[in-house]
Amino acid sequence: MRKLFYCGLESYESRYTLQLTEWNQRVFKRRGLDVVYVPGQVLDNSKKISVGQVLDAHGRSYFGMSQMMNLVKLMQQGEVTSADVIYFEDMFQPGIESLPYIMDQVPAEHRPLIYVRCLAQSIDPDDFVHVCGMQKWMGLYEKMVNEFVTGVLATNEEMVAHMKIAGWTAPIYNISGLAFGKDEVLERIGGVDNVRPFAERRRRVGFAARFDQEKQPGFFMDLAERFQETNTDVVFAVFSGGPLRSNNDEYVKRARALAAAGKLEIHENLSKNQYYALVNDSRVLFNCALQDWVSNTVSEADTLGCNVLYPAYRSFPETFANDHERMYVPWSMDDATDKLTTLLNAPHRNIGLISDWNNGTVDRVVDIMTLPEWDTKWHRSPNWRYREHVAKAKYPLIKDKM
Repeated sequence: MRKLFYCGLESYESRYTLQLTEWNQRVFKRRGLDVVYVPGQVLDNSKKISVGQVLDAHGRSYFGMSQMMNLVKLMQQGEVTSADVIYFEDMFQPGIESLPYIMDQVPAEHRPLIYVRCLAQSIDPDDFVHVCGMQKWMGLYEKMVNEFVTGVLATNEEMVAHMKIAGWTAPIYNISGLAFGKDEVLERIGGVDNVRPFAERRRRVGFAARFDQEKQPGFFMDLAERFQETNTDVVFAVFSGGPLRSNNDEYVKRARALAAAGKLEIHENLSKNQYYALVNDSRVLFNCALQDWVSNTVSEADTLGCNVLYPAYRSFPETFANDHERMYVPWSMDDATDKLTTLLNAPHRNIGLISDWNNGTVDRVVDIMTLPEWDTKWHRSPNWRYREHVAKAKYPLIKDKM
């Protein structure tokens, strides 16, 4: 690879995209890559999501199209060659149809390799594209992208399977994680020495997912009410980077009512540093999402010495290396309660391993794009045996009992 043309996402204070380019940049620099960070323009400087659930509808479109304009200009000027790679952080990139339109008309020496990272798309039955009714045209968009990209990067083996049964034809790779920068997160609390000892933390259980229906906040609130019947010293809290909102208003109404009754803390409009300070003073981060595909929240909490309890569902067994002590049977209230009780009392011996693994995700992306032997290791397209990779843990766990 001569040059890497990196097309990142716009920055939102309430989302991981605030740090995403920085996490990648540190790895690219360490690996000695010659990188062009393709710029995009933002509609305003609010760094907020005004319309939509995951990224701002207008902001994503405006940023993506302006980024494509800059990329096309670089291609027209002869800056992009067949020895280069273009890497998109999101498979949905407004204006991306410009690439096959151009490459089908220019000489081979001006046709770069193109990799896109899939965040969810229409292959996920719980993604917002289905909530918003986008699936009819989004599936056609995905079919178009499959026709010209060099590879689609999936975050886990279960996402690979969803891509395969959807009939995606592009080469598929499992990067087994999300881009993450462990050192950068620790720097935001002043370094690893400032990770609070477990015994000094509040007996608090946090919920950091969006409050939308696919994250099942109702299950979390059910757990809070049931658990506090016999554990009055345990605090349940919602952490939100923006104002608490949902695609189902009933969840927000219930949360406000629980907060008024003293059964739930609601922390909203948090900056990243404020959020990390709360996680650094909590004992468990709880998740009950139908749709997450790894989740940056698990890496952040794991970095900050907080126990994590997630459902043994979709991507999470791979993310947790099949650690049965920190995953519960979906959607068993009994199992979640039992395991939460244990995780509130002592730090789990495997704290740090999830974030260590995800800290290597960007390296795996670079390996796939540059090293033939790693292409083989993570390639999932050649035959029907892609399911052979599901059960084996991606990293070793510490096996001693708690």
